[in-house]
Parts: sequence; C-alpha cells; structure tokens
Amino acid sequence: MEAFEILFTASFWVAAIRIASPLIFATMGELICERAGVLNLGIEGIMVAGAFAGWLTVYLGGDLWTGVAIAAMAGAMFGLLHATLTVPLGLSQHVVGIGITLLATSLTYFTYRIVLPEVTSPPRIASFQPLPVPVLSEIPVLGPALFNQTPLTYLAFVTVGVVAWVLYRTPLGLAVRAAGENPSAVEAQGISVTAIRTGAVMAGSALMAVGGAFLTMSAFNSFFFEMINGRGWICIALVVFGSWRPGKALLGAILFAAFDAYQVRLQQITGGAVPYQLFLMMPFVLSILALVVMSRRAAYPKALMIPYQKGER
Repeated sequence: MEAFEILFTASFWVAAIRIASPLIFATMGELICERAGVLNLGIEGIMVAGAFAGWLTVYLGGDLWTGVAIAAMAGAMFGLLHATLTVPLGLSQHVVGIGITLLATSLTYFTYRIVLPEVTSPPRIASFQPLPVPVLSEIPVLGPALFNQTPLTYLAFVTVGVVAWVLYRTPLGLAVRAAGENPSAVEAQGISVTAIRTGAVMAGSALMAVGGAFLTMSAFNSFFFEMINGRGWICIALVVFGSWRPGKALLGAILFAAFDAYQVRLQQITGGAVPYQLFLMMPFVLSILALVVMSRRAAYPKALMIPYQKGER
C-alpha cells in the first residue's frame, strides 16, 4: 500500500519533473534533427560537453544564464560538425554520430584535466534555485511539482511549446518537416535542403547541450563525467515513443522520469531486501515496454538517414 501511496505525494512528482527536465531539452533537440532527416547519435557526447561548458563558465566567473548560452553554443558547434559530415558530404549518420559522442566526451575530459589538473573532487558552483510561481505553487501536489521548480525547468516546458509551434505553424517548420519527408519538394521550392538540415542539426544540438547543462547548473552544482549516464540514448528512444511529435515526446520524458523517481523510493521502502540493481533496471525495462507498444504505429520521417544531393530525384 505504501508503494502505491508514493504516486500521490508532492515530493515524488517534484522529483519526476526535475528528472524529466534535461530529457525534455535533449528530446526536443533530437526530434528537430530527425524531423529534418538527420539521426544525431552524437547526443550523449553533446550533453556531456554542454554540461561541462555551462559549469565551467560559471566556475570561471560567468553568470548562470551566460553558462546556459555558452553550453548552447558548444552544442551548436558540435552540431555544425555533425551536419557538415552528414548533410553535404553524405557520410554515415550512425558512424558520424558515434564519432561526435567520442570526440565531445574525450575533448571534455581533456579540457577538464587541463583547466583543473590538481583537483580530486569536482568544485561546486552556485546553481539555479527553485523559483515558486505565486498562488500556483500553493496548489496541492500539482503546485510544487510544476510551479516550484528552477527557471531551466520552466524553460524546458516553454521549449516544447516553441518547438511544436515552429514545426506546425510556421513556414520554417514546414520546410524542416519537408526536408525529412520529401527533400526534393523542398528543393523544388528554391529552398536549400543542406541549409535546412544543417540549421536543424545545429539548433537541435544546442538544445541537447542545454539539457546537459541543466544537470550541472540546476539539478546539481558540480560536474562529473558519469552524470549523463545514458540519458542521451533514452532521448533517442523518447523521440520514437512520441512518434516524432513534441507533445507525445514530452509525455514520454515525464513517464520515464516518473519510473526513475519511483524506483528510488521503492529502494527506500524495501530497505535493501531486494538487490538495488533490479530497481535501477526498472525504468529502462518499463520504458522499453512502453516504446514497443507505442512505436508500432509510429510514422517516421520518410527521408530519415537518407543523404540528399541537390539535383537528385
């Protein structure tokens, strides 16, 4: 009974929304890339680079929002490299993506050791603090979960709305979706498919990096290399779970985060009677099952992972 009551506590949903926030940023970033026809497997490394870039900026004296901006810029640069290799050159998106992950992770580790050669434990910074919304934060359960979070969590939810609006209500969004469905039609309108896809990958990678920065500047107040811990790969699955739609992908991120928050509380209830590895595995197993169920009807972008050269038919 106690395990069931967890689902109705404010602390559980506060934790779930906090865990979901970096996933939301990165999932929206991957969704933009894939909507334009590019699979970005560099997401894991880009999140690591973003987490480090944001944290280092603040550690060296910059303010928090400058750290977010620098993280986004770092992500965009890795996105530019990814797009340059995969869009005009037509190289394998799988190979390039894995290469970007390895490059970003290794470069981050190298920079960390250069900047902080003698440090044994990660230095701490002053991170974002919860910013309660007057009146709304007083609503039972829902108030603390949604309206007593850090500014980056609010920004994550705003990002979902902006991405959905741009994709479905603007000419730019139409061009991005067409680049992932029928790039020949985009070219026929006099629009550069290369420019659209490159811009989408850069913008998406910037969001991925902000998702990483959330961990060092909002969830925690320091940087360590294991902090991404596979979140990037989960975000790729969440895009499929959400059928490449921002709203459904948001629900998927919250669902996975709820599984994650729930397993932590179950460990506390059992008091070690059950091996903790089973609880750590639970959110991933449940997410895989949900992915299998939801992805059966998913309509993926028709030109996803298919290189396009101008003039081809």
